Amino acid sequence: MSSLFTFLLVVQAVIAAAMIGVILMQKSEGGGLGVGGSPAGLLSARGAADFMTRATTVLATLFVALSIVLAAMASVGRSGSTIDTTLSKTAQQQSGSTGSSLTGAAPAAAPASDDPLAAAAASANQPAAAPAQDAPAKQ
Repeated sequence: MSSLFTFLLVVQAVIAAAMIGVILMQKSEGGGLGVGGSPAGLLSARGAADFMTRATTVLATLFVALSIVLAAMASVGRSGSTIDTTLSKTAQQQSGSTGSSLTGAAPAAAPASDDPLAAAAASANQPAAAPAQDAPAKQ
């Protein structure tokens, strides 16, 4: 990873933390975490709301722009056609050596199962015996 990419990633983390802080400090409908202050100036209700709204807008714009730049930097030098197929080659080699395929054919001898419910599952797959006929009903 290049040092510029790492630097921009750290800057984005700082912007994200600042944006979270600014959003949490905004006054909401229910009171929120807004800080009161003098009736005039930056900490007034109107001045703080305007400042927080502008700060949120600027930080969100920087966050989105930096995300696009980081995505572009991450994709440079990578080809989209490289797919790791080592797992499928390994599976084909193993299936060829055991005599079964991945299409569902069972191996010649199934290993014994440690599952305590295996016997119940096997008996559930067998057809049920015909129900015994009840004695004729008494009239």
